[in-house]
This record gives sequence, C-alpha cells and structure tokens, in this order.
Amino acid sequence: MVATTGAQLLPNAAVTNVRTQLLPLTTILTPNISEARLLLENAGAKITPEIKNVKELVQLASLLQPMGPKYVLVKGGHMPFDKDLNVPHQATEQKYVVDVLHTDDRTTVFITDFSYSKNTHGTGCSLACTSVTTPNRIVLAPSDLHNDGSCTQTDTAVAAIASNLALGSSVPDAVEKACRYVEAGIKTSADLGHGSGPINHFHSVGMVQEPSCESSLRIKEWTADDGLG
Repeated sequence: MVATTGAQLLPNAAVTNVRTQLLPLTTILTPNISEARLLLENAGAKITPEIKNVKELVQLASLLQPMGPKYVLVKGGHMPFDKDLNVPHQATEQKYVVDVLHTDDRTTVFITDFSYSKNTHGTGCSLACTSVTTPNRIVLAPSDLHNDGSCTQTDTAVAAIASNLALGSSVPDAVEKACRYVEAGIKTSADLGHGSGPINHFHSVGMVQEPSCESSLRIKEWTADDGLG
C-alpha cells in the first residue's frame, strides 16, 4: 500500500476495501509503519504525527488489531531505533530493528540488531506473505496488494511466516522464526549488480538446523507497566 519512499500505492477507495473487507478475515496483518498509519487514518483514527519510540510503535499495533485481524505485526525495518529504543537523531545511532506483534491479550516485541546493508529488497514480503496459503489462515502483506485492493492467491507458502504457519507453528513462533530467517538472509546476502539487492533466501539450504550466522533476536513480552494502555 505504501512504498519505501513513502508514496501511497493504493487509492483511498481500495484502502477502505482492504480495511473493511479483508482485515476481518485476516489471521495476521503485517504492515510497515506507513501502511499501519494509512489504515488508521482511513478509519478516521487520531494518531501521533510521527513515531518517536517503541511505546508508540506498540500503541500503533494495538490500535490496528480491533479492526479485525487476529494478530497485527507492525514491521519496524524502515525505522531503526537507538540503544534506548527511540528514533535516533543521526544514522550512526541506529542500533535495533523492532517488530511488534499484538493480539487481544498479548503484545510481543521482537528486537534484532540493525544491519547496515543495501541488500534489503523484499524483506517485508519475505517476512510475511502475499496470499492465502493454508486452510483458514490469511497472512496479509499490504505492500503486495493490487490497485483494486485484491491480492494474488497461490497454493504454496512463499514466505517465512506463512511457511511456518503451514508447518503448524503458532503465530508468535512463526514470527520468531521469520525474524531469524530474514536477519540471516540480510547478513549472508551478496552484492548483485547496482542498487538495492535481494536478501539471501538460500542461507539454510542443505542445513539440518540453524543458519550459519548467529542471530541477535531478543523477545520481550510487553506489559501495561511498559506503557501499553
């Protein structure tokens, strides 16, 4: 729905269709921050002008979930935080990427070390999915919707969260495995040509267990004492 540059890709009518027709059917919604804000603005919700810290990122996810999805994962890859989980004043202070998973009674924060890499093209799609992939489970990635608000249906789980759901993982476990998968894909990527390159989707091919690079992922259960509610 919203490009990395900030440009809105879907007309407002299509955004309304996504919000009113698709979200109530969705198992897990995986918007980036701009897409989350667009959905809330489309619903007439009042939100802060800019995200400044992780508490406001948690609030963003909690405002989206009542629109219908069972889970909301707000992806923070476009906005790395500093060591105190605030938006940094300069690029050299970028330290962590934070993704927030929210459901009715639980908020989980996934914190990964920020990687300086030009090979991040397709990370959001790789983390989530473009389509219905398992019976009664929809993983909706707003960045992959067509102009009319529809999305392509395929028969195979083509991305990390959907693939793990298809294998029987719970949503929180699927998100954890997906975060590890994408981080390893960035860390082991190769420079191909010019511009933004893809992550390495083959980092674990032929491996029995974990990818070769060490994961920095840390997980925190977010409580009311941390600023939610």
